[in-house]
Amino acid sequence: MGVRTLVLGGARSGKSAHAEGLVPADSPVTYVATARRDPDDLEWAERIASHVARRPDTWQTVEAGDADSLLHVLARASPGATVLVDDLATWLTGVLDDAGAWERDPAALDVVAGHRAALVEAVARCSARVVLVSAEVGLGVVPATRSGRLFRDELGSLNARLAEACDEVVLLVAGLPLRLR
Repeated sequence: MGVRTLVLGGARSGKSAHAEGLVPADSPVTYVATARRDPDDLEWAERIASHVARRPDTWQTVEAGDADSLLHVLARASPGATVLVDDLATWLTGVLDDAGAWERDPAALDVVAGHRAALVEAVARCSARVVLVSAEVGLGVVPATRSGRLFRDELGSLNARLAEACDEVVLLVAGLPLRLR
């Protein structure tokens, strides 16, 4: 099994750049981009473009527009390769959207829980080096909206389950990495 690393951090904490720096120079890399493109959102397109510009040309990029795409990449990864996933907050947003879970429908939340469990299992079984990037959104502010609280709770649960499955966990605060495990 490859080493599994979870890199957590807040907005603009440097988590993505730190995760990219963890990739071995001689490893074939599959970069899994979980953000869904919106042609009407120019600011989002600029954020995506800045991430793309940082990546070496030798990295293969896979745009995981749905929940299962990420699972397929993890299942097909080979020993000696690296899979870098950036980021799980946008992946989870898509899962919540696709399930219609924002209103807390119990059946929709069960679908989300199933996707969460499948991701944790896929990470645990992956034979490649895995570097996961995720937002840490539960450090104090209680969101004012029901959807904000749902997202915070679901992402917190996902992060906790992934931390159990990972060999290393790093938290970025103000650009500084703090090794948790």
